[in-house]
Amino acid sequence: MYIFLSMLAVTDLGLLTATMPTILGIFLFNSREISLDACFAQLFFIHLFSFIESSVLLLMAFDRFVAICNPLRYAAILTLPRIPKMGLMVVLRSVVLTFPLPFLLKRFQYCRDNVLSHSYCLYSEVVKAACSDFTVNIISGLCVRILTMRLDSFLIFLSYVMILKTVLNIASHKECLRVLNTCVSHLCAILLFYISDIGLALTHRFENSSSYFFQILLGYVNLLVPPMINPTVYSVKSKHLRVRIIRAFVK
Repeated sequence: MYIFLSMLAVTDLGLLTATMPTILGIFLFNSREISLDACFAQLFFIHLFSFIESSVLLLMAFDRFVAICNPLRYAAILTLPRIPKMGLMVVLRSVVLTFPLPFLLKRFQYCRDNVLSHSYCLYSEVVKAACSDFTVNIISGLCVRILTMRLDSFLIFLSYVMILKTVLNIASHKECLRVLNTCVSHLCAILLFYISDIGLALTHRFENSSSYFFQILLGYVNLLVPPMINPTVYSVKSKHLRVRIIRAFVK
């Protein structure tokens, strides 16, 4: 569990690092422009770390699934050498699926309205500024999203269906609640990540009917709130982390 938490923390840090330069540039230096190449680089890293975070949440759901549904084989399935390999596969998958995105955008000429809705670059926003037909880019972006975040969310849902089925078969009500309590932090992280992502996607889909202020607010919430809240959620729910943090502050 702590190895997966470390993966989540590194991914959140990477997502903040990719997002913060343009946000700080606006608020601290009133810098409101970004070059096309810098925009492509930023959207690559934002989408890369978003896809990695989605996959890490899936690995954490698998961890909970094995721990609750097959606890006797937990140590045999999730061995220490196997967990880093799983993390490496997650990173490789995300890199392979994200790598083509900037090159698909680079082949276009941009002559339309180049004002972005957010203070950072997203694929769905940049592609709309292209002059020529971008249908292929829309389809490819949709396929990448389906193969990453949508597939991950579906598998997470299935894992929790199996977990709930196992938990409901536990006779003791107290024991049932104790088992479910081990999943609370992970469920909070999932809800923070996917609800904000779905909300942002819906505002882009119905941008004409949603207010401009709401689009900007949801854009900040989507990329900044989950990385900032996740450490708090896990620190509060994990006794070992809570004790270590209190001890550090007391010293």
